[in-house]
Amino acid sequence: MPREIRLNAFDMACIGHIQHGMWTHPRDRSTGYRRLAYWTSLARTLERGLFDGLFLADVVGIYDVLGDSPDAAIRHAVQVPLLDPMLVVPAMAAVTQNLGFGVTVNLTYEAAALFARRFSTLDHLTDGRIGWNIVTGYLDSAARAMGLPAQLAHDARYDAAEDFMATAYGLWEGSWAADAVIADRATGTYADPARIRPIRSGGIEAIHLCEPSPQRTPVLYQAGASDRGRDFAARHAECIFLNPSSPENVARIVADLRAKAAPRPLRIFVGTTLILGRTEAEARDLLEDYRRHASVEGALAHAAASLGIDFDRFEMDEPVAASGSNAISSNVEAMARVFGPGWTKRHLIDQFILGSRQKPLVGTPGAVADQLIAFAEATDADGFNLSRTVMPECIEAVADMLVPALQARGAYKTAYAPGTYRDKLFGAGPLLAGPHPAAASRR
Repeated sequence: MPREIRLNAFDMACIGHIQHGMWTHPRDRSTGYRRLAYWTSLARTLERGLFDGLFLADVVGIYDVLGDSPDAAIRHAVQVPLLDPMLVVPAMAAVTQNLGFGVTVNLTYEAAALFARRFSTLDHLTDGRIGWNIVTGYLDSAARAMGLPAQLAHDARYDAAEDFMATAYGLWEGSWAADAVIADRATGTYADPARIRPIRSGGIEAIHLCEPSPQRTPVLYQAGASDRGRDFAARHAECIFLNPSSPENVARIVADLRAKAAPRPLRIFVGTTLILGRTEAEARDLLEDYRRHASVEGALAHAAASLGIDFDRFEMDEPVAASGSNAISSNVEAMARVFGPGWTKRHLIDQFILGSRQKPLVGTPGAVADQLIAFAEATDADGFNLSRTVMPECIEAVADMLVPALQARGAYKTAYAPGTYRDKLFGAGPLLAGPHPAAASRR
């Protein structure tokens, strides 16, 4: 029997996320992102498809590297306008019972005590179905929005993140003992002060404002693929998101991550875009239909920000100089690995099939299911983060066509496991266990 494939929907509380320009397709409904009904409908579809979770990306700055201006991003709705992803979660949790929610929050600009309270609140309100995608940021525009001249250097951001994580673990796991809440109506005692203590860490002194939630620490996601990012992920992350690349490269990264994290288990998800049709011809026709709406300028605006390179400074066939970038270093490394030294803007644009650098898998549900199973077997990945194209039909196609094909091959669950998000992913209880550093903070 093949290994079980796990699926997350990869989305963002905006119009244009990864595949830029798709919002202009006449069947796309992503401009409805401002309404709760858009999100509750999505959540119901994902739960119908037995998705493990909805992985919500986020940024706290604007993409202004291309042409040293935000104009291209604004013009093409490249992750702007953008809502706060945490605020759409409770509505989706209210209409589902099992779907998990992984929310991106940039720790660099957060006050730890308030941040920890927000996640504990969501863990309570979702009955233990919340996760946090840990990011340290990559946009200078975000730093300026917070009153800083520029962001910290890449490795310095991870150094600061280590301190933040220790403080967050202390608040979630160590401030309230497991038996602190008594709720004794006869004596009028809700909680025992002797079982609650302040946390002194990272320059703060605070008692966590929330009583222990179902998972205490949310399920921890992380997407760093640089050497420093992988070291951080191996220490802290439970689930890791990798950008798509060759099976050989993904297998190398997965093996390195699992070795570094051992003996802790990891769930590793690879970014993927799917175009599904009932026949191969229908799938190819759908790809061409979507492709007519792709935005090259929008894709360049996104790539420029994530790579830290202003492509307007280069002619189409001029080698791109990428040295000194302070953005996502693993993305810069990936470009050199894919195209070799001396890669050009034309190389990049030629990769923009649907308005991003992510090449879609195209085919019938059976053919795509076989490709996903083969990729997971070849790389030791656990599943896939599926980025959207035209909404909601792309997600409906996965739930209605791909999931049955995977189930027919014995590669996909037919029901949710019981328990919290962590229970469903790992089957070992709601709390983080040792040797994870969060467990060392628990009372």
